[in-house]
Parts: sequence; C-alpha cells; structure tokens
Amino acid sequence: MQNNLAPTIIKASELGKQVTTGTAGLTILSGVSFDIRAGEAVAIAGVSGSGKSTLLGLLAGLDTPSTGTVKIDGHDLSALDEDGRAALRGRMVGFVFQSFQLLPAMTALENVMLPLELAGTSDSADKARAWLARVGLAKRTTHYPKQLSGGEQQRVAIARAFVTRPRLLFADEPTGNLDAATGAQVIELLFELNRDSGATLLLVTHDEMLTRRCDRVLRLAAGRLVI
Repeated sequence: MQNNLAPTIIKASELGKQVTTGTAGLTILSGVSFDIRAGEAVAIAGVSGSGKSTLLGLLAGLDTPSTGTVKIDGHDLSALDEDGRAALRGRMVGFVFQSFQLLPAMTALENVMLPLELAGTSDSADKARAWLARVGLAKRTTHYPKQLSGGEQQRVAIARAFVTRPRLLFADEPTGNLDAATGAQVIELLFELNRDSGATLLLVTHDEMLTRRCDRVLRLAAGRLVI
C-alpha cells in the first residue's frame, strides 16, 4: 500500500540505455526518472519493446545504464562494482521471472534453500520448507521442476524470492507463461505475500488488469516515461 510518508527505497535519475547493433546505435531508454517509496506496489507497463525489462534490469543492478543513476536504499549502484551490486541484491532483493528460472537438477526444497545457503543462513531447510507450505506446496518439496506444473513452478519461484525476506521484490511478467486461471492465483499469492511482508513490489507487465492492482503505474513508450 502506498504511503507518502514512507522513505524512498528506489530513486532513478535520468536513466538512459543505448546499445550498438552492427554499425547503428539503438536507444532503449532515455531520461527516465522516478522515486519509489518503501512498501509500494508499482507496475512498469508498456507494449512489447518499450524498455520495461531493460528498466527492471537497471533498477536491480543486473545491467548498468549508459547515463543516469539508480539508488537503492541510498546506495548508488554506479559506485559499486559487480560484486558490490550482487551483495546488495543478496541483502535486499528477491526476483520472480516469467520463465521461473528454477534449477532443474534441484528439488523444490533445494531451489528455495539456495539463496539462504548462499547467504550462509542457518536452518535453511526449515525456512525453505515453511515458505513452500505457505505457497501451498508442502507436499511437493521433493519434486523436481519437470515434475511440477507451470503454476507450481512459479509458486516455488515466489517462495524462493520471499525466503530471504527481501525489502524489494522484482517480478518480470510473472504470469506470462501461465494460463489465465493459474496466473490469477499466482498474482493473488504475490500481492498477499507483499502485503504481509511489507516488501516493495515492482512488477513488469503488459496486463492492464494487473496494473490496476498496483498503487501506481510507470508507463513506458519508446523508452520514455509517459506517466
């Protein structure tokens, strides 16, 4: 829920991204600036090719901008090297992707344990098991991704995203590979966990019904912020 008194957790200033394709330059983003407050649910919307996923990658520090800056909780990502950005993500950020991004050789439980193990957290198995139960998969902990439906795989991905109790959750088209009914269930779960945890939710989507569930919409057109 939007709170105008909450501190700013993401600050984007004049973000731009240009790439070279062959001999030509291509501008993907240009002059994008906004603030996001802690606890908000914000949609990044726009047609395919408008720069949504590129913007999300810049905000998460997975990519670096050609111009401008991103600050997460006051930390300027441009002042950090790749390891520093990865450490910040490990402390603060959870991810949910359209393609689930589960490791096929690991069970559901092991996939959810992974970020805890990387962080050196104790009782990682118990914490992962509790989150799988919370997303309705208590009886699927030993199953591998190929043994799970698309909706179940996305639930595992959501449990993995929330298990570290991140302050920021980035979701890139989280229902893109799901049918309408399953997608609706996944979205309900995502917003429920967002409300319960108080995490800031940043959601890339082209689904207008989904944008209406958010506190605010950042709409991109041809790489520029139009709303």
